Amino acid sequence: MATVATPMTTEEMLALPENGMERWLIAGELRERPMTVRNRFHSRVMIRVGKFLDNWLDEQPSPRGQVLGGEAGVRLSHDPETTVGIDVVYVSAEVVIRQTGETSLIDGVPTLAVEILSPNDTVEEIHEKMTTYRLAGVPLVWLLNPYYHTVTVHRLDAEPELFNIHQELSAEPHLPGFRVPVAQLFE
Repeated sequence: MATVATPMTTEEMLALPENGMERWLIAGELRERPMTVRNRFHSRVMIRVGKFLDNWLDEQPSPRGQVLGGEAGVRLSHDPETTVGIDVVYVSAEVVIRQTGETSLIDGVPTLAVEILSPNDTVEEIHEKMTTYRLAGVPLVWLLNPYYHTVTVHRLDAEPELFNIHQELSAEPHLPGFRVPVAQLFE
């Protein structure tokens, strides 16, 4: 007779010991893999993306959202429990205002999730991440490849679109006025 495991909660996942594992909770199911040391290509791109987003944010009227980076913890859903770490994320002012001092996680769906590929990412893992973001209703996801200098843009209402270093990336209409030459993300 097969037994059905009880879905894990975000609190249970966060209570697990720090043992060098990267963890996501997808629909109550724990995903683990050894945490990788971020290489300089990944780190540089993360800083560049964060810089351009933060510069854009500084020009926006109040109330402003927030740009977070470095595997920012985001609870995308409570039912089922889905909590992930995102390389760079922009959360709107509406999401920020709902946060309390009781958790270090962002509780809510971000406007933009940015994932930067690492050498050990598998096709299956990337597919699951993109599907998770889509099911949660994240309106804009950028998948950056620091080796080929490309950005794949995923939108809820369109097929993925590939941008290269000869093109300009826009976040319209979700981040009004945000535009950056793709090449500048990889400098």
